Amino acid sequence: QVQLVESGGGLVQAGDSLRLSCRAPARLFGSFPMGWFRQAPGKEREFVAAIDLSGRNAAYSDSVKGRFTISRDAPRNTMYLQMNSLRPEDTAVYYCAAAQHSVYLMPERALSYDYWGQGTQVTVSS
Repeated sequence: QVQLVESGGGLVQAGDSLRLSCRAPARLFGSFPMGWFRQAPGKEREFVAAIDLSGRNAAYSDSVKGRFTISRDAPRNTMYLQMNSLRPEDTAVYYCAAAQHSVYLMPERALSYDYWGQGTQVTVSS
């Protein structure tokens, strides 16, 4: 069982920034594409961003493109989500995930991911 541990969530005001972190086991960090998803109350889990094994290629949802940046730091076994210009509609529980069996370099469907973190709450006030 792969354990992914998120951190960095919190309560911020609209326009502020936050950086989420996701730490993975060292022996597996460089083996899988990884991604971020979020789920707001009463809504389905939605794709936010994904990054390939090399860390050089990323994909984003239209709602966060230009505001969020996904990255991965191999020596630290950690993936990040830098979130700028936050909006109230970004309020959600954010989950990191790893795709062990996906054929896609940057999967955008939740079903493509095999391992999930416990989630971290991000709340943006207006």
